[in-house]
Amino acid sequence: MRALVQRTSGASVTVDDNVVGQIGPGLVIFVCAMRDDTEAESAWLASKVVKLRIFRDEEGRMNRSLLEAGGSALIVSQFTLAAETRGNRPGFSSAATPADGERLYEHFKAQVQEQGVSVNSGIFGAEMKVSLVNDGPVTIWLDTARR
Repeated sequence: MRALVQRTSGASVTVDDNVVGQIGPGLVIFVCAMRDDTEAESAWLASKVVKLRIFRDEEGRMNRSLLEAGGSALIVSQFTLAAETRGNRPGFSSAATPADGERLYEHFKAQVQEQGVSVNSGIFGAEMKVSLVNDGPVTIWLDTARR
């Protein structure tokens, strides 16, 4: 699985002009399941994201996790993280099938929530508009294939 994680001071996701998820301080997590991914990759990625020490401590250093900072997570499915860009038109054949992608997306959300994080989300497969204020900016790329 792949994730693009952005530390935020606030974010929301809108579908058909309706806000379906929003958070204050925390993480926006764009997630993509890849072909052959399983619940094991989803669980590892959820644990990694929740434990990443990318929030400021009392000295202003990135030394606190999402849990320690008391932040929330806005989790958004984004199959385009699987883009293969050899040519000018991206290909997405390495992404999981829609059924597997949705199953692993839901599993990832549940895994993050089980670790004690307040979770909001977009809608799998929907055309979404995501608004966020990237705090720092801090943006981290994670890929279970490179763990």
